[in-house]
Amino acid sequence: MLKATPVVPGRMGPVTSVSDVARWKTITIGTFPDSFALLTALSAIGCGVGDSAAAALARPAFTVGGTRTAVELLTVSAADLGFKGETVSLRQIYELAQQLGFGLAPPEIAPQLRLQYLDQPVGEFLIIGMKPIRTWTDEEVILTVANGGAGLILIGQDGRADAEIPVASRFVFVRSLPMTPAALIETDFPR
Repeated sequence: MLKATPVVPGRMGPVTSVSDVARWKTITIGTFPDSFALLTALSAIGCGVGDSAAAALARPAFTVGGTRTAVELLTVSAADLGFKGETVSLRQIYELAQQLGFGLAPPEIAPQLRLQYLDQPVGEFLIIGMKPIRTWTDEEVILTVANGGAGLILIGQDGRADAEIPVASRFVFVRSLPMTPAALIETDFPR
């Protein structure tokens, strides 16, 4: 039996902070030794992997965590962030999301979410808010976890900063962790 896409009640206004958005799902990363093991696991469950996604997973920029870690995921659309019109650039979405406290996901989130979200409703496409990965052909790719009706898939899409994204598109972000004063000194100010 196919699961229908859930109806999400409309917001009264745009998200003003990451604290406005409830946790959507918690997944575990760091459970595979490398990207090849992840691809094998995706194949074992019959998940399709698009060419762009496979190219991104094969790049050195795609890494997996060495420690098993639970990660809290949030989902929000560009419209939820307050963008109007039909499309908005990926750069604008990322900049505003980060200003509001949403964090970009490590690339491993995409295949791990695909493996841990087997009851995804038909017609749902979730763009992973992540730093794009450059493929061997120099394309910038971000990953999308989807159920297009013919099965569960992991696909890549245009990850260029100026890529135009429909405002109804839903993104998966992580909740940013507060930085300690020591971390601020380490990252923001050279010694």
